[in-house]
Amino acid sequence: MTPVTFLPQLNALAGGLFLLCTFGMVATRQVQGCMRFFIWQSIFLAASAFLLGLHPVVWDLIGVAAINLINKPILIPWLLRKTVPGEVYTRREIDQVLNIPTSLLVSLGLAIAAYLITSPWLRIPAGPSVGVNLPIGLAAILLGAYTLTVRREAVPQLLGLLSMENGAFFTSIAIAPTLHLFIELVVAFDVLIAVFVIGVLTRAMQEHIGTTNVGSLATLKEEPRP
Repeated sequence: MTPVTFLPQLNALAGGLFLLCTFGMVATRQVQGCMRFFIWQSIFLAASAFLLGLHPVVWDLIGVAAINLINKPILIPWLLRKTVPGEVYTRREIDQVLNIPTSLLVSLGLAIAAYLITSPWLRIPAGPSVGVNLPIGLAAILLGAYTLTVRREAVPQLLGLLSMENGAFFTSIAIAPTLHLFIELVVAFDVLIAVFVIGVLTRAMQEHIGTTNVGSLATLKEEPRP
C-alpha cells in the first residue's frame, strides 16, 4: 500500500470519528461529557490536518496540526477549568430546549442537508480529501450552530461555538491546504482570549446569579429604586 492510497483512507476514518464526536456533543447531558467530545473532536481535526500534510508534504498543515493539538485538547480545557466554577462541571443535567432524541433526529437531518448542499461541489474534480472534509466540516458547523441554539448553559454554548470553528477549519484544510501558519497562530490566540473572557463571565454569573443558564437572563429586570 502506497501513501497515496492509505492516507486518504486514514483521513476518511479521522473524518468519520470527527463527525461522531460532533454528534456526541449533541447527545450528552453533562458538561464534562461535552468537554470530552470536544477534546476528541479537536484531536481528530489535528489528525486530519497532519495526514493531509504528509503527502505531498505541506509543512504549514503539519504546523497547524501541532498548534491545534496543543491549543484545543490541552490549553482550552485547562483555561476553562481555571476560570469556570467547579460546580458547573459536576452538574449532571444540562438545560436545553429540546430533548436528546429529538436533537439527534434534527442533527441527522442537518448532516444529510450538509451532504446535499456540498454534493454539487463534490462533482468538481478535486482531491479525495475534499470529498471527506467538505461535507463533514459543513455538518460540524451546522451541528455546532444547533448546539449553540438549543443549549441554555454558558459552557455548552461555548463548546458549540468552538465546534463550529472546528468544522470551518476541517473544511478549510482540504480546500486551502497552503493556508499560512501565521493565520492559524492568530486564530488560536483569539480563541484563547474568547475562552478566557467567557470563562470569567461564566464565573461572575455563577457567583452573582447562582446559575449559568443564559436563557434565564432574558427574564431579568432592574429592580425599582426605593
